[in-house]
Amino acid sequence: MQEVEGLLDILYLIAVRGLSTTLALTLISLAIGFVVGTALALMRVYGVVELRWIAIGYEKIFRSIPLLVLLFIFGAALLSGFMWAGSVSNALFTAGAFALALRSAAYQSEIFRGAIMSVDPGQMMAARSMGMTESQATRHIILPQAFRLSLPGWTNEYAVVIKDSSLVSAIGVTEMLYQAQAFTNTYPALFLGIILVISIIYFVFTYPITRYVGASMSVKLRQLGLGGGR
Repeated sequence: MQEVEGLLDILYLIAVRGLSTTLALTLISLAIGFVVGTALALMRVYGVVELRWIAIGYEKIFRSIPLLVLLFIFGAALLSGFMWAGSVSNALFTAGAFALALRSAAYQSEIFRGAIMSVDPGQMMAARSMGMTESQATRHIILPQAFRLSLPGWTNEYAVVIKDSSLVSAIGVTEMLYQAQAFTNTYPALFLGIILVISIIYFVFTYPITRYVGASMSVKLRQLGLGGGR
């Protein structure tokens, strides 16, 4: 553990070493979850029966297993499968991001499925009557509207993922909480101050997004008569 002079030095090191890892985990997990979740939502809405059952099964499984259990599965039991990332620390990071992404995809799929179902079915019929294929209508007409409708729910998923990223410390990923725990073990007298500041950092990276992005979009959707909450 590096020698430090006080709480400010500790917080600086936590931010430098841990915050970047926390944000990287969050962004990677959300990006993968977005792609997989969109595919699952499309399978549920437009897929044949077999694809619908696959999507439903995926959602049920990954929404039912606790994230911590998934982290131990991929970050401990199956860690050797991630050694292609290079070092053990990189493999742990990759396994943690993979677990977060798989679970986020299950929740994002429900967000996107609901948004797709909220788009007026008449728009698909109109697009088909103009000569578009179902695939073209989905890409150019349905999905752009669905993604806009899903934004309030998606910002909540962002908040969940960034907070849940703290659980990867259980498998040894050196994100923000892991760094905080390491310093509190060495400097127990500073425990309260370190934890309070960590809490504030999480708040800063979640509340503005959910409050001003999600809430403002909810208001716009409500003004357009498309829902968006109360």
